Amino acid sequence: MLGMLEERETAARVRVEGLREEVARPAEALEAAEIELDRRVIAREELVETLAASAAEFTAGTGTEEKAVLPLAPVPGSTVRPSSCCGSSPAVPAARCSSPTAKPPSAPWPWAPAR
Repeated sequence: MLGMLEERETAARVRVEGLREEVARPAEALEAAEIELDRRVIAREELVETLAASAAEFTAGTGTEEKAVLPLAPVPGSTVRPSSCCGSSPAVPAARCSSPTAKPPSAPWPWAPAR
C-alpha cells in the first residue's frame, strides 16, 4: 500500500513539474512580447518628438507657419520625361528653338485637345 501511494505521489510531482513548464513558456513569451511592445512605443514617441522638433526648426527658419514648397527644378534621382524635340515643353517654345526640325507641338499636354 505504501508503495502505491509513493507511486501516485511521484506521478503527481511529475505532472506538477510538467504543468509548471507549460505555464512558464507562455509567461516567457508574454514577457518578451511586452518588452517588444515597450520598445516600439518608445521608438514611436521618439520619432514623433524628432519630427516635431524638425518641423519647429523648419518653421522657425522660414519665419512662417506655411507648408513646405517643393522645388520646381528636378532633383537627382527624380524622373523627368525626356523631350523629343524643342517645343515639346512649355518651358522651351518652338518659336525659340534653334533646331531646323523643330515644329510646334499639337497640344501643350498629351491630354489637352489638339489645336
